[in-house]
Amino acid sequence: MAHDFEALRRTRAENPGALSEIYAKRKKRNLIQGDGKLFFIAADHPARAALAVRNDPNAMANRYELLERLATALSRPGVDGVLGTPDIIDDLALMGCLDDKIVVGSLNRGGLRGAAFEMDDRITGYDIPGIVRDGLDFAKMLNRINFADAGTANLLQYSHESVNAAAAAKLPIMLEPFISEWVNGKIVNDLSTDATVLSVAIASGLGNSSAYSWLKLPVVENMERVMEATTLPTLLLGGDPVEGEDEIFAKWDAALQLPGVRGLVIGRSLLYPQGGDVAAAIDTAVKLVHG
Repeated sequence: MAHDFEALRRTRAENPGALSEIYAKRKKRNLIQGDGKLFFIAADHPARAALAVRNDPNAMANRYELLERLATALSRPGVDGVLGTPDIIDDLALMGCLDDKIVVGSLNRGGLRGAAFEMDDRITGYDIPGIVRDGLDFAKMLNRINFADAGTANLLQYSHESVNAAAAAKLPIMLEPFISEWVNGKIVNDLSTDATVLSVAIASGLGNSSAYSWLKLPVVENMERVMEATTLPTLLLGGDPVEGEDEIFAKWDAALQLPGVRGLVIGRSLLYPQGGDVAAAIDTAVKLVHG
């Protein structure tokens, strides 16, 4: 169903206070219910200068198209929620798409892709007070750790402060750790088993309490070893859609069976599927998670 973006733009200009009213009235649900599994659609990519999907460098540039794809995804049975930056989440709120969904606010990252300061990951999206203000359900932040870049020290401090604030607010926070390095002037995440296990160890110890900490992890080789490195509830991330969809679905299916894995957080690979059918791609992933 097409949405009225002219009305949305008019509300943004003439009645910005409408958002606080929408959030106050939003129908919420329990985080864990039914089979205990979670399936989130992610759309925090544009704000960190990541618009590309496969061979299209500007696939996510059209905001109206992105929002329609997100609305389609959120309308499918078994989709538990959405993860995004404030601009995306506010648009979806104005479109009436957030009732009975888990809404995850992304703290995002200031280390923009390709920037000289890429490893200095400042918080540029939500902060914990903003998530609490809007009555959202979950927080998410990236934790890229580069042993050769001093910018990582700032990231670790921001991570510590955010985990502390989330625990104080009794707000679940999803930590997404990577061991990263500079390779030919670009940041590359090390997706080896050992590096992923090391990133898990570091992220698990962030903050003055781990009571509300979750992990968001890539599916790597020997995923059993990775899951043996933590007791924190874990969601699997979809990652960049560089593989064939059948191969991706097979990897997710196997990893979802591991102890401690609570579900999937997937964005571009399902919002912009190879065949173009968002609903069909979402429905396939839902079957993997909720069976």
